[in-house]
Amino acid sequence: MGEVLDSVAVRKDQRARTLQELLDELSAPGELYRKIDETTVECYACGHRCRIKDGRRGICQVRYNKGGTLYVPWGYVAALQVDPTEKKPFYHVLPGSQTLTFGMLGCDYHCPFCQNWLTSQALRDPAAGVSPIRITPEQMVALGKRYEAQCVASSYNEPLITSEWAVAIFKKAKPEGFKTLYVSNGNATREVLEYLRPWLDAYKIDLKTMNPKHYRELGGVLDRVLETIRMTHEMGFWVEVVTLVIPNWNDSEAELREAARFIASVSPDIPWHVTAFHPDYKMTDRGRTQARTLIRAAEIGKEEGLNFVYVGNLPGMVGPWENTYCPHCGELLVERRGFYVLQDKLTGRGTCPRCGAPIPGIWK
Repeated sequence: MGEVLDSVAVRKDQRARTLQELLDELSAPGELYRKIDETTVECYACGHRCRIKDGRRGICQVRYNKGGTLYVPWGYVAALQVDPTEKKPFYHVLPGSQTLTFGMLGCDYHCPFCQNWLTSQALRDPAAGVSPIRITPEQMVALGKRYEAQCVASSYNEPLITSEWAVAIFKKAKPEGFKTLYVSNGNATREVLEYLRPWLDAYKIDLKTMNPKHYRELGGVLDRVLETIRMTHEMGFWVEVVTLVIPNWNDSEAELREAARFIASVSPDIPWHVTAFHPDYKMTDRGRTQARTLIRAAEIGKEEGLNFVYVGNLPGMVGPWENTYCPHCGELLVERRGFYVLQDKLTGRGTCPRCGAPIPGIWK
């Protein structure tokens, strides 16, 4: 992939310019906004609904108002690689497949435990930011084909704030047979979801905590994320939910039970991934999540009626909680170890081979 990207890389002489200047050059008029008056716009790419005056930026720092027009990120990637689809994590989307995953720069949150902070916190944290690489949607699709990916995903930063660019790529990818994925914090609006719906197949949402105060500390609002889970399911996206279980932050049984109960109230068929934290970025004051904590979280999910609960980031340490089982007869359907699929009885059929029950997900 490197030799292909070299041909579209930003030239060395551009490095002398500031990252903000370069990103402003790599932008185009957006679509996800409305005019308030001649000089002020309201952006509805994410739940903040920033009202941005001429010459100002949104909370994400990468969407900005120039002369009454909202300009948005366009024509580049800051991260690009082919990953197992399980790494996103999507466990009910083509098990064992590969996903061409791209990211841009910027985020509408400022999580102290972010594992992608070099991309997400660009223009907010002076230590963050990587050089963007110019690329076209057609080149993205060609790379996906070359590396035999079956899916294309927007990740590494918050995809909602770069949705115009993602849709430009997905419009080229879907006719070529790719499934399209979002890996998101879930701070959405109905308008952006309606914009995405014709081009986006599956939506992974981080439900970071059930504590409204903790969400405010991250720059978000809990109720908006809960509403996004409801809306994406209602609108027909394939939805999977992830909770990074952080010691002494969101790992109490009461909070985990509340999260599981909420997801089950939307649909017991939404997969819930409880994943292990490791110290990163600005949260290095605690250790990794223990396997027993995650196993108990998974048990709670089952107790609250969820049909599919998975433990992530601890391959080989959590017994059956990496696998997919039929909720009707208990048949092992997909066996995993970490991101690797060892056995798959669902792809191409989508039903349990023992009892014939349909298993929700994208299998074809």
